[in-house]
Amino acid sequence: MEKNNIKFAVLGAGHGGTAMAGHLSLLGVDVSLYNRSANRIRAIQNSGGIEILTSGDNIPGGFATLSIVTSDIQEAIQGRDVLMVVLPATGHRFIAEQLADHLVDGQIIVLNPGRTGGALEVLNVIRAKGCKAEVVVCEAQTLLYASRSMNPAQTHIFRIKNSVPVAAIPAHRTPEVVSALRTAFKQFIPGDNVMKTSLDNIGAIFHPAVTVLNAARIESTNGDFDYYTEGITPSVALILEKMDQERVDVAESLGFRAMTAREWLYIAYDAAGRTLYEAMRNNRGYDGIKAPKTIFHRYISEDIPMSLVPIASLGRLGNVPTPTIDTIIDLGSILHQTDFREEGRTVDKMGLEGMSLKEIRSFIIEGSSREGGI
Repeated sequence: MEKNNIKFAVLGAGHGGTAMAGHLSLLGVDVSLYNRSANRIRAIQNSGGIEILTSGDNIPGGFATLSIVTSDIQEAIQGRDVLMVVLPATGHRFIAEQLADHLVDGQIIVLNPGRTGGALEVLNVIRAKGCKAEVVVCEAQTLLYASRSMNPAQTHIFRIKNSVPVAAIPAHRTPEVVSALRTAFKQFIPGDNVMKTSLDNIGAIFHPAVTVLNAARIESTNGDFDYYTEGITPSVALILEKMDQERVDVAESLGFRAMTAREWLYIAYDAAGRTLYEAMRNNRGYDGIKAPKTIFHRYISEDIPMSLVPIASLGRLGNVPTPTIDTIIDLGSILHQTDFREEGRTVDKMGLEGMSLKEIRSFIIEGSSREGGI
C-alpha cells in the first residue's frame, strides 16, 4: 500500500460521516461516501459535495467535492484501502453483513468509534458470513469530530480532537494501521489493543446513567438544563463512581488496565478533583452543554446495548459482578420498553463465548485463537 496513494471510503452520512468525508476531501484525499438510505445523500449527490463550516482557524472549511456518493456498498469500497465506519454502534452488525461479500485482501476497517466490543463483533460477523479476505478490523476510542449536520449537504465542524487512540485486531497490526491513517489524519495514535479502547469507553459511564437518573427533569423541562454541571449532583456522581469502578474491575479481570473516569477528565480536560464530582465541577469544557430533549436518545438507545451490556457480559466472563451497571441497564430497558440485554452486544456476539481468558488475550494481542474460534 503506497502511502501517498491511499484511498478512503466513509461509511455513514450522519453528523460524523459527513464531517469526515468533507474533511478528507478538503485535505486532498480521494474519498467516497456511502449511506444506506439513498434519500439521505441525494442533496450531496445533486450538489457534487458537502459544504463544510468550521469553528477555528486550524480546521479546513469550504466546499468539499465528492466524486463517489452512493448507497451501493460495493461501489463505495471498490479500490479503497481504508474503510472508515462512522455509524451508531447499533449499525455495526448491519454494515459488517453488507461488507462481508465485497472485502478484498489488504483493506482496513476502522470503527469510529467502536464503543465497547465493536471491532470484535464486526470481525466475528464478517468471518461468520464466510469472508476469506485478509482484512484488518480496528476501532477508535472515540469520534474524531465534534460536528453537526446543518442540512443534508452542509456540516459544521466545531472541533477536531487533538489525539484519538486506535487499535487493531491483532494488536501487532496497529502500527501499520496508524501509518495508513496518518496519511490523512495526524490525530490518530496507537492504542494498546481493542479491549483497552473498548473498556476505556468513558461515555458508558457519563451517558446512560445521567440520562436515566434525570428522566423526570428531562421530561418536565424538555432538557432545558446543563446536562453535566446540573445533571450530575453529588448523589448522581456516587452512582457514576460505582459504575466506573465496576468497569475498571472488569478490565482488570481480563488482564487489561482501564483508566478511571477521573483520570480521563484530567487527561482530556485538565480537570482534577479528589472525587469524580469535584473533577466534573472543575471541567469548564462541559459548561453550557444541554441535556437531551427526550429520554428517547442515543445516550440510552445506543450506549446501553453497545456499551453497558458488553461491559456486564465481559464481567460475567471474568467473574466480576456489575450490580450498578446492571441496574442502569434494567432501568433503561424499562424506560424504552426494550430488552437491551437481548438487543445488546454480548460475548457471544463478539465471538468470545467459550474462550478462556488466556485465549481471549492471545487472540486480541497476537491474532491466535483456539480451534474453532474467530
